[in-house]
Amino acid sequence: MTLEYDLFWSFRSPYSYLVTPRLIEFEREYDVKANVRPVYPIALRIPGFFKQVNPMWPPYLLRDCSRIAEMLGMPFTWPSPDPIVMNMSTGEVAGEQPYIHRLTRLGVAAAAAGKGLPFLAAVSAVIFGGVRDWHLGGHLAAAAQRAGLDLTRLDSEIERDLDRYEAAIAENEAAQKRAGHWGVPLMVFNGEPFFGQDRFDLLRWRMQRNGLARRHRVAQAR
Repeated sequence: MTLEYDLFWSFRSPYSYLVTPRLIEFEREYDVKANVRPVYPIALRIPGFFKQVNPMWPPYLLRDCSRIAEMLGMPFTWPSPDPIVMNMSTGEVAGEQPYIHRLTRLGVAAAAAGKGLPFLAAVSAVIFGGVRDWHLGGHLAAAAQRAGLDLTRLDSEIERDLDRYEAAIAENEAAQKRAGHWGVPLMVFNGEPFFGQDRFDLLRWRMQRNGLARRHRVAQAR
């Protein structure tokens, strides 16, 4: 039996980027499925959040993400441009956000097409992998193609029914709260939340205790 979990994920979260290749490998090795549920970054979900954080946190975040990426053999730089337009020194988030709405809606559309994880992996690798001006030219289109999707078609589908995609994002955010946490990446299995890229092993352990099977064993059984 395929075990499923909900994945709450943000296009502005470096930790979401860092865990995604492991989640893809997880699905390759085990009979497991991620229900991809993109949410808006905490900068939008919790107004004023970055005005209240300890000033020591942002530099620690960058150091932590850099060393995790080094350990995992992944490229990492802070995005240029940042998916969230904000003043990093004051924590002020701009009212006009030209990137994050499109990205999050695209994530919802990719999930609906059954390509959620590959799309998250391909796009976040462009955003956090050192590509300057990732929003220009063909960077996103090429990333979508690597995930088996057509970016133009996705954008057109979203444009035809923006309200439906916004409603899906709002429901994802409500489900995230119901699961008992506000952060990303958040994996939820059988109602139990696992917050952070460093909880992936714990998620796998919990699923193993609930009958998680390797895919080659599933194939042999058939």
